[in-house]
Amino acid sequence: MRVIFAGTPEFSVPALEALIAAGHEVVAVYTQPDRQAGRGRKTRPGPVKLCAEKHGLIIEQPVSLKNEAARMKEFTADIMVVVAYGIILPDEILRIPKHGCLNIHASLLPRWRGAAPIQRAIEAGDTESGITIMQMDAGLDTGDILATYPVNIEPSETGESLHDRLATTGATAITEVLANLDHYQKNAVPQQPELSSYAKKISTGEANIDWTENCQVLEHRIRAFNPWPGSQTWYKGSKLRIWHAICDEASRQSEPGVILSADKSGIRVACGKGVLQILTLQRPGGKPLSSIDFLNGMKLETGIKLETASDG
Repeated sequence: MRVIFAGTPEFSVPALEALIAAGHEVVAVYTQPDRQAGRGRKTRPGPVKLCAEKHGLIIEQPVSLKNEAARMKEFTADIMVVVAYGIILPDEILRIPKHGCLNIHASLLPRWRGAAPIQRAIEAGDTESGITIMQMDAGLDTGDILATYPVNIEPSETGESLHDRLATTGATAITEVLANLDHYQKNAVPQQPELSSYAKKISTGEANIDWTENCQVLEHRIRAFNPWPGSQTWYKGSKLRIWHAICDEASRQSEPGVILSADKSGIRVACGKGVLQILTLQRPGGKPLSSIDFLNGMKLETGIKLETASDG
């Protein structure tokens, strides 16, 4: 098929590679404009652009698609495949490809619609996620479902590990659907909007740990926000980043945020309910370490209360 591909981050790359490997003719790749990144704030191409350059594909990087219809029509595409593109497709664009536009969405729709379905699923304590191939319409992730590919969320799952597994699953899913597109489109299933949740975009402020919350909530959030935006707290004014922790439902006798133990038995902190055992953490200028290795270089006093950003 003649395919227009639209995507920007690393999550989109496996799907683009799979379409090329399956023999589809990728007639154009739409990706967001290059961004400044790194300490030097140098302008750098995104992962999808680098992949497209490697394969010698036509690359389009408009700021929006409002005035892109004429150019897109020139490609006479059979289908447009969209995955984590980050730019809204106007109605006019949705109607240009012969078979419309398909979205590779990182959730079992309608469970999580919106910008951050991977992280919100882990944060909510879901035991299952997956990929949905959706026929796009004018709404926000509201189109008919062509196919779903469930993926279990493991007990130790992080945002990074689920991201990588779903990216691979998405690549498999889109090639299977395109191989028998007529069948999938004829059997498309409308979504049940009453079952949907909104996966709002993650903000850096959500990295700050509120120790008054349930330890189970904190465990899920720490895993969901690994590697970005991470989870952080303050010890005597020094920021600590927490990368891995588990919830202990045991009762506690201390105020939330108080360090209960910091020795070979582990780092344990009182929460609003239960105790959080910190397994991997990092101090400024250092690297992530196991709690035992961390304590060899920086001692934490029991009875000291860890602080939130506003307190610190």
